[in-house]
Amino acid sequence: MQALQYVTVGAEPEVREIPTPEPGPGQVLLQVTAAGVCHSDDFVMSMPAEAFGFTLPLTLGHEGAGTVAAVGEGVRGLELGTSVVVYGPWGCGNCWFCAQGMENYCARAAELGIFPPGLGAPGAIAEYLIVDSPRHLVPIGGLDPVATVPLTDAGLTPYHAIKRSLGKLRPGSWAVVIGSGGLGHVAIQLLRHLSSARVIALDVSDDKLQFAKSVGAHEAVLSDAQAADNVRKITGAAGASLVLDFVGYQPTVDTAMAVAGVDSDVTIVGLGDGKSAARVGFGISPYEAAVTSPYWGTRAELIELIDLAHEGVLDIAVERFTLDEGPEAYRRLAAGTLRGRAVIVP
Repeated sequence: MQALQYVTVGAEPEVREIPTPEPGPGQVLLQVTAAGVCHSDDFVMSMPAEAFGFTLPLTLGHEGAGTVAAVGEGVRGLELGTSVVVYGPWGCGNCWFCAQGMENYCARAAELGIFPPGLGAPGAIAEYLIVDSPRHLVPIGGLDPVATVPLTDAGLTPYHAIKRSLGKLRPGSWAVVIGSGGLGHVAIQLLRHLSSARVIALDVSDDKLQFAKSVGAHEAVLSDAQAADNVRKITGAAGASLVLDFVGYQPTVDTAMAVAGVDSDVTIVGLGDGKSAARVGFGISPYEAAVTSPYWGTRAELIELIDLAHEGVLDIAVERFTLDEGPEAYRRLAAGTLRGRAVIVP
């Protein structure tokens, strides 16, 4: 089968011919119908050799959708041909966090060498994918897998971040979304559907700001040195009740802290360069402002998102690429020229 693999540190990924895998006991083989491209992949591929912690070559893709092609020994109740998406942050299944469906925070994954597909385990940008357990599959029925596969990360990550702050999004409050791309444009729609807050989107160009408004942002502000002042002109002294930073570089983190209000949540989702930090303390940050950096979301939340997709409340912008066009999708991702999410269709 063909797969898009990261082969050499610092080089572009390559489309390569590799053996088609077979499912072992407890595993499921999917014929991939769609796979998403994510900034996390770009972050991993930008790591220097001394910091790179995965075995190469690595098949990319932690957003996966497919149909069940075969099952390993012991797998019951999963029919061949079922259309599913993959819950990516695999855990041990036995610790306290996994028992709550929070495999994204598994206490033993690192110890046991358990990695998500595409981020250590072979990923979804291939013709076939091995999934370690049927519990990591969510049926999607008649939903279009290309439009649905971004929900496994680009939807799940902002959904998890927003759900934990819904109690602060009262009528008259403001939510600020920094970065309206793959994750941010989903966050805007989720905020509009789940809360009564008004939404301010920040991005770096007029085209991106118009895109943010087209998916539901009430206001759009250029993300520059004056961004915090311009947001404050909209929110007034109260500031924002929730700030979601989907970029994560120091300038956007500083903006996030500058627009946050008293008793607000500032959620740094974007990976940035891995070096940014929020300044927190008396007289520095707003009173009782909470700053968090979440990771992905829970299995239950992915099921909830698929239910929302069946209700038709989400419109995920995607650009389709063939497997052979996979390297170009990553070039476009790095250049910031994608509109929404890149999805590779084998």
